[in-house]
Amino acid sequence: MPKMKSHRGLAKRVKRTGSGKLKRSHAYTSHRFHGKTKKQRRQLAKSATVHSTDYKRIKLMLAK
Repeated sequence: MPKMKSHRGLAKRVKRTGSGKLKRSHAYTSHRFHGKTKKQRRQLAKSATVHSTDYKRIKLMLAK
């Protein structure tokens, strides 16, 4: 059985934190900021963690 490859597109978008959680960035941050409020832009700049319902699926995609 060959080794499982990690999904390289996802591996570039998700990082592991010190406690083992998965850190991700928000969507809607590439352009058209004039249509967003200051609060929205400020909150989109922060990183977020992967939701518990997606965790198992994403962990399998990152299996090396």
